Amino acid sequence: MVTRRYFMGAAASVALAPRATLAQIKPGEDGLYHFDWYLESFLDLAEDVSTATKNGKRLAIIVSQRGCIYCKRMAEDYFADAKLVDYIRSNFEVIHLDLFGAKEVTDFDGSKLGEKAFAQKYGVRATPTILFFPENPEGLGKLDMRKREVVRMPGLLEKREFLGMFRYVREKGYERSTFNEWLKGQG
Repeated sequence: MVTRRYFMGAAASVALAPRATLAQIKPGEDGLYHFDWYLESFLDLAEDVSTATKNGKRLAIIVSQRGCIYCKRMAEDYFADAKLVDYIRSNFEVIHLDLFGAKEVTDFDGSKLGEKAFAQKYGVRATPTILFFPENPEGLGKLDMRKREVVRMPGLLEKREFLGMFRYVREKGYERSTFNEWLKGQG
């Protein structure tokens, strides 16, 4: 029998469901934080950029590692912020890689390498690092690795700057100024 108490409890559960609670944000068996809004792909970067662009979004790659206190903070604090996550999800396809992982990634130049080798090739030394790529993969494979990115977030910025970096990429602020100059203009 459905009672008023049951109905009110069920309604409250549904109302709270979209927000992740701290108890729900835990690392997986691999020690990394995983979110259902991370893109599940075949890790063919040229294809992922094209797909993101077709979907009206940009591609970002988050590189993290087991035991990283800043990755934990990003997961438990930043990604528990619905406003921040909504902005990222609406504007970006996000791929998550493990700094020491072995999943095969097909780079823009067609080379196939594990996550660890990919991170080394791109000079990722700290986590989390977020790599942002242009909307068109055309010709990226011929460029030096660091020139393939439009911008990089090496490490965890404070929350305002973190969201600002995603906005900077989405609004193509990098075409007009440095991130710091752009951020100052945002008030």
